[in-house]
Amino acid sequence: MGCLFKINYGKVESCLMVNDIENGCLYIVSTPIGNLNDITIRALDILKNVDIIAAEDTRHTLKLLNHFSIKKTLISYHEHNKYKVDDKLISKLNEGKNIALVSDAGTPGISDPGEDIIRKAIDKGINVIPIPGPSALVTAVIISGLKTDRFVFEGFLPPKKTDRKKLIEFLKKENRTIILYESPHSLKNTIQELYQILGNRKIAILRELTKIHEEAIRGTFEEVLNLIEEKRLKGEMVIVIEGKENSYDDEESKGLNLLCIEEHFNEYIKLGNDKKEAMKKVANDRGVSKKDIYNILFKK
Repeated sequence: MGCLFKINYGKVESCLMVNDIENGCLYIVSTPIGNLNDITIRALDILKNVDIIAAEDTRHTLKLLNHFSIKKTLISYHEHNKYKVDDKLISKLNEGKNIALVSDAGTPGISDPGEDIIRKAIDKGINVIPIPGPSALVTAVIISGLKTDRFVFEGFLPPKKTDRKKLIEFLKKENRTIILYESPHSLKNTIQELYQILGNRKIAILRELTKIHEEAIRGTFEEVLNLIEEKRLKGEMVIVIEGKENSYDDEESKGLNLLCIEEHFNEYIKLGNDKKEAMKKVANDRGVSKKDIYNILFKK
């Protein structure tokens, strides 16, 4: 049967009867993370027209399909059965069947088993087509109040304490905004661990995004720990953490003082600081006012 849609000069056209492609297509379909109205028109079209929907939890996906009056064959595809189902799905795709892959919420392949079938399909030469839409990590970072120009996503921290500590220690030097997923029952312990290793940085906890009880808790680690101490938080959680300030440690800062002011300033610019911040850091390193640094650099 071939793929359901083809791209023609930037337009999506229906091609349900295309016969020149032997294999079917694997559609990676993003679904709402809470509010069902967030689904895209294109996602609905794909779900209505594919032969099979591979779902992380068929019961959860059935609620979505019923809401939009879509009746489709569902195959369960999750962490515990993915190695058994992978070959079955690839076989169906090789027969020309079109399959939509969905997770319980958001974009498949992000912190769920979808990445395995996506990789396998690509290795087999099967056409993999993204149907973009909601993503919890992007939704969280844009309302966190923290920097959004550069960020790193780490998903769930490792369950083993030693592995978790090792990763947090690694993140200690991360300059970019850090995004993590966490379950409600582990939240307080995780926040305490992060606070102990990363220091009292700004963070935001975003929970139940796009749902009725959506909530954003913002502040420093210390402030947030006090805020959630008496709360019994429920629902899916995203933790957004301020990155390490772009700076050098004390020993390196002393070394920078041996440079001329302009070279010192340029070193901080290379780290991603803007001019104002770079001048402030040079002034702090040298124990002079920012105005002095400005006059040397720009009033020649």
